[in-house]
Amino acid sequence: MKHLLTLLLMTIGLTSYAQKFQSDKFSLPSGKELSITFIKHGTLMLSYDGHTIHIDPVGMYADYSQLPKADLILITHQHGDHLDKEAIATLSTPDTHLIVTSTVNQQLNKGEIYENGQVKRPFPWLMIETVPAYNTTPDRQKFHPKGRDNAYVLNIEDQRIYIAGDTEDIPEMKHLKDIDIAFLPVNQPYTMTLEQALNAARMIKPTILYPYHYNDTKVEELVAPLKEEGIEVRIRDLQ
Repeated sequence: MKHLLTLLLMTIGLTSYAQKFQSDKFSLPSGKELSITFIKHGTLMLSYDGHTIHIDPVGMYADYSQLPKADLILITHQHGDHLDKEAIATLSTPDTHLIVTSTVNQQLNKGEIYENGQVKRPFPWLMIETVPAYNTTPDRQKFHPKGRDNAYVLNIEDQRIYIAGDTEDIPEMKHLKDIDIAFLPVNQPYTMTLEQALNAARMIKPTILYPYHYNDTKVEELVAPLKEEGIEVRIRDLQ
């Protein structure tokens, strides 16, 4: 009974801490729920059917000892606001699946490498498509060169969720189909301007767009023009 009580108190503590962050919930055809928790900047947590996915976890945005352990950790690239060895260690169990780029693998000396253009199913309930993420503006290609970094499309039941990582409005976005939820970075000089974000959204045509990684960019200016095109822009605390 004592151990059960301790476990119950720990669970309550984790739930309470998680409630510090905004979350949106989506009902899926099976009756199960997908929850997306907005940690900060480019850092997200997804929950589905008892499974937890952490995306670019970074310790300066959250105390990961107070959040659920990861079934899956996705890393888009090696910059310090996306890659944190200590956060990964805190979230990991012997069963945690870590998906990384080749550059991140070299730094961590672990993780399964996903290359641009691959489609894999790491779990029966999840399929992942890896797509490019890079800068196109000539004087900014040094930040995110083509072929190095990853964006991910997560397929959970009927939901297709695009996590763009750090990128500009690259032509490969035209090939993304049936995207339900998209996360696009809006933060020059490293990612997109508002105009580029509008262009990216028009190429992708998601049902819901979450601007993220936006710092002081006035992302609310995306709302009206995209509403006219049937895209719902949701602003969350993702500076």
